[in-house]
Parts: sequence; C-alpha cells; structure tokens
Amino acid sequence: MSNTLTTTAGAPVPSNNNSTTAGERGPIMLQDYQLIEKLAHQNRERIPERAVHAKGWGAYGTFTVTHDITRYTCASVFAEIGKKTELISRFSTVAGELGAADAERDVRGFSLKFYTDEGNWDMVGNNTPVFFVRDPYKFPDFIHTQKRHPRTHLRSGTAMWDFWSLSPESLHQVTILFSDRGCPRTPMNMNGYGSHTFSLWNTRGERYWVKFHFKTQQGHSFYTNAEAADVIANTRESYQEALYGGIDRGEFPKWTMFVQVMPEADAEKTPYNPFDLTKVWPHADYPLIEVGEFELNRNADNYFAEIENAAYSPSNVVPGIGFSPDRMLQARVFSYADAHRHRLGTHYEQLPVNAPRCPVSHYHRDGQMNHAGLQTGNADAYYEPNSFNGPAEVPAAQEPPLKISGDMARYDHRLGTEPGGANDDFNQPRALFQMFDNNQKARLFSNLAAAMDGIPDNIAERQLALFDQVHTDYGQGVRAALEQLA
Repeated sequence: MSNTLTTTAGAPVPSNNNSTTAGERGPIMLQDYQLIEKLAHQNRERIPERAVHAKGWGAYGTFTVTHDITRYTCASVFAEIGKKTELISRFSTVAGELGAADAERDVRGFSLKFYTDEGNWDMVGNNTPVFFVRDPYKFPDFIHTQKRHPRTHLRSGTAMWDFWSLSPESLHQVTILFSDRGCPRTPMNMNGYGSHTFSLWNTRGERYWVKFHFKTQQGHSFYTNAEAADVIANTRESYQEALYGGIDRGEFPKWTMFVQVMPEADAEKTPYNPFDLTKVWPHADYPLIEVGEFELNRNADNYFAEIENAAYSPSNVVPGIGFSPDRMLQARVFSYADAHRHRLGTHYEQLPVNAPRCPVSHYHRDGQMNHAGLQTGNADAYYEPNSFNGPAEVPAAQEPPLKISGDMARYDHRLGTEPGGANDDFNQPRALFQMFDNNQKARLFSNLAAAMDGIPDNIAERQLALFDQVHTDYGQGVRAALEQLA
C-alpha cells in the first residue's frame, strides 16, 4: 500500500492542513473538493445504530468438531471430527444504546457467524435459553418498554413492569434476568443459546428438532448490583476491555457446543409446546449431546468495519439446518435481514465481514452498495431460466417437507398457560426458582425489589401475584425486600 495520502478517487492530496481560501483572510472556496470530501465523509461516519442490541463486542475464532452428529444432519460444518470452520462472534446488551454501560443488568445477545463451505450459518441467540414473549406480535411492544419514554426520554420501570405483569409468559425470563446470571462479569463468563427450536435434517431426509447450547469453559461469574455500579462508575467499557484485552494477551476463551435433539414426531407428544420460546426442554428427556467447541483467538483490526458492520440473521442457514414452527423464529427470519437492509444497505452481505467464504452466484441486481455487479459470471445471464449457463437451482439442497398440519388462524398463545394448564407458564419458572440456594434467592429478591421500587402499587401487586403463583416463597421474598426499601 502506498504511503501517499489521496482522495477517495485516488488523487494525491497536496495539503491536509490548509483549506483553499480567497486570500489569507478570505472565505473558503467551494471548489476545495478535498475539504468538501473530508467534511462529507465525517458527516457519514456514523450509521444508524441497531434498534436492539446496539452495544456490542466481538472477535474472530475457530469452531472445531469433536463429536459425530452426522446421523442427525448433513450440514457440512459438522461433516467430520476435527473439521474446523472460521467464525466471527458478537455479544451485546439488548436495551442500551450504543454508549450504554457494558455492566448493566440485561439479557446479552450471543451471535456467531460460521463461514462454512456451503455458505454462512448465523446462530443468532442470547445468553438465556428462553425469552420474554412467545409471539412476535408482542416483540415491538416489549422493546418499547425497554427504551426511553417518549415524553420524559428516560427509562421507565413502570412501563417494564406494567408489560411484564400483564404477560405471565415473561416469568421464566424475568427470573433468569434478575438472578445472578442477569449480570455476567464478562462475555467470557456466560453461556450462549440458540434459544429457539431449529431443525436438523440428514442425508436420508429425516428431520429432527434441535436446541443449540454453547457452554462457557471459563466458568460462570457475575456482578451483584452494587459491584456493577462500582464498575460502571469507573468504566462503561468493561466488556470490551475484558474481551479485547484478553485476546490481545493471548488468553483465548472457549465454549463447548451441545445440542438437544428431539425426533420430529415427538413434537406432537410433549406436554409443553416444544416451539414455545418461553420454555426449555427438560434435559432428562432430551439430554445434551456434545458437538464441538469454539475458541475466540483474533481481534478485529477495525471495530466499525468488522464488528459494527457484522450483520447476523437467523435466515442464514445451510443445507442440513432449518427452521421450526416457533412463532418468534419465523418472524426473526424476516425481521433481522430486513433490519440490516435498512441499517447497512441493500447489499450488506457484500461487506467483507458478511461475505461468504464460498463462491456466491445470484441474480440480485443494482441497488445500494452493489460493488460486485451482476454475480452470475455472464452479463447475458441476468434472469433465470436462461440459455447462457447462468446459476441454476440445486434440487439436492431441498430440505424434507415439514410434517406440521393445522388450520390457518390466529391461535391465542395464552390459552392453556394458567397453572396446571397444557402449557403452564408457571411450572418452569418454579423449577428454576427451586434450584436456587438461599443466597441466590436472597439476591433475586433484592434485584427484583430494586427494579420494582417506585412503580405504581397496582402494577407491583399484579406482578407480585404472578410471583405467588410461581411459588409462595417467591412472592413473599420480593415483598419483604420491597418493604426494606420503603
């Protein structure tokens, strides 16, 4: 690369210190195109931040297969033990803006882009196995409660608890969020989950439902609210410092990948809806199966180009990995890619960090950011079918048919979710609560009380009544913690 400073068009820049003016004390000349270019680019250095998951940290790494799961999937990424695939990760907070503090209590995004030899596979999940809502109709409403109030421009505890207290399906995720795991010490000290139910299919055309798990090898470590406040008082960038600094020192974090696998027909037999994002699959019924591990071992050279521009979407799957009837997943397959087209541009997957490492050929034309031109290898092949040897379909990549039947309707996702109902919203939070020891329960009560302090009494009582239905000790513990704050 030349050491010569140039314009974006490659012309040498004669001065990078002085504008062209009409005399020493005269006005700047509009013809100073180098100045105009520099100012115009500065105005455009910031792209819109993500509406959700705006604050993030990431690095490159390598995934290695350690166990054979080819009986379940024909995905090339899992083809043989020892196979390695490059990836890029991005961890993030959900609610905060781009300048938010890293150590805030929040759900963390956990996203991986695998550059496989059959295209990019994006595993776009969280550090929790469940979520607050099960129907995507409610997702924009939920996110509004996590953002700023339109009048005060402040975060609103009233909005959060009003929504949660009117949405019993949120109990499982709320319990996780306000437990110890709601504030991991670093990105390296948390698990990752696909959260949704996905599917795998093999060379025989057999489909299996699957849950993806990524277990930290660094161990779980967390901040209490007080510890997090002390960290934030000193630095808002604690996660970036820990992740970037650790890798820079050669301390490469690792996670072990597992799957839970359910035969396709079992989905009709489970007492819970296996496609419900607010539920987990009991490990006793579907045990963890080890697949491999990934290591993060290289920092980005340019945060903006490689981490901020990294665009993950559940719609990026490869042959052998598919979707499920999970309502939230079905909506994310559209909404994530659409968000990137809005934020980054029509051809965002031509950006180097998003570009597949395998050959690409398609008939998408023109539009913003199309620097690759027509990707068919032949200027005459700009439509399909054609007689000019343009890219053609690959029938062998077709996944097996989905064996799901039912009438098309707006099914009420809250039917049968009462205690003892067919899709009980209280049973799994109860099981989680009963796993906590007394110290963990005390911190849960304290964290919840701190977050609920000051909200209207009617909303607090509605939420406390939900905790009572999980377990009487749960509701009583939060009440006692609230009384101590009064």
